[in-house]
Amino acid sequence: MKKPYAVLCKVEMQVAKWTLFLLASLVFAAAVARTIRHPMNWAMDVATFLFAWCVFLGADVAMRDGRLFCIRLVLDKLPVKVQYRIEILNYLIIAVFLAGMIGYGLYLSYTTRLRTFQGIPGFSYTWVTLSVPVGCGLMLFTAVLKIHGFQKALRSGAKTAPQGTATTEII
Repeated sequence: MKKPYAVLCKVEMQVAKWTLFLLASLVFAAAVARTIRHPMNWAMDVATFLFAWCVFLGADVAMRDGRLFCIRLVLDKLPVKVQYRIEILNYLIIAVFLAGMIGYGLYLSYTTRLRTFQGIPGFSYTWVTLSVPVGCGLMLFTAVLKIHGFQKALRSGAKTAPQGTATTEII
């Protein structure tokens, strides 16, 4: 389980990096082309596709590495065991939300199957909307691993507070 998950994490990180690089490059090139009066009509459609995938894959990478935004001002004042229980509750709420997003994302992907991009005929908008259930599915898996890791730490009587534990360290 560890090895395939580690490979998945590396692939996901590389895809997220490349989509961000390509997105920035494409937007820059489109701006230059528009300035010299040769607009690239398809650039905004491809940028939308790249942005959607970059956002959801990047969110999972951030979640896995414990880099999501949080304010720990109150949480840090509580006992360590309470902190772990709150983290578990937090990730359970996130998991329920992500499960709902997967369902709605699949529905959205189905309803957009016939819609095509204006600048790229034949390229279905479903490829953009599929980023929602795929990205949320990856984040749900990460949330479940985080919950498991926090439960394990709680059972072992951890003495240190749960601070940004990377999921790859948990499994």
